[in-house]
Amino acid sequence: MGNLYYSNSDAIIDDRLLHYIQVIAATKLRRGENFTLTLTQRANPEPRITIWMNPNIPLRFTYTTPEATPLVGAYLQQLAAQANSTSGLIIDLDHWTEPAPAQQAHAAAR
Repeated sequence: MGNLYYSNSDAIIDDRLLHYIQVIAATKLRRGENFTLTLTQRANPEPRITIWMNPNIPLRFTYTTPEATPLVGAYLQQLAAQANSTSGLIIDLDHWTEPAPAQQAHAAAR
């Protein structure tokens, strides 16, 4: 489990998911595109948190695994498209699962 530090707050997030968020945030913020990131988790004292991602606010990612995990390209594109929407990127931490590349290829072939 890694950490997303944003301004004076932090969130504990699965390393694989955090890597997706990092790539999306780096891409959008480098372009000067602000967006919202909403994290939901029922067990959290604050079950829904929405963050306004802006390049002027300090942002840091820390990981428990030393190597970056490979990303599933189509899933990354899906998350990026959601980040571009008016609702922003919304992730349910209780039910998040990453599609396996084989499952994704099988689903695309249908």
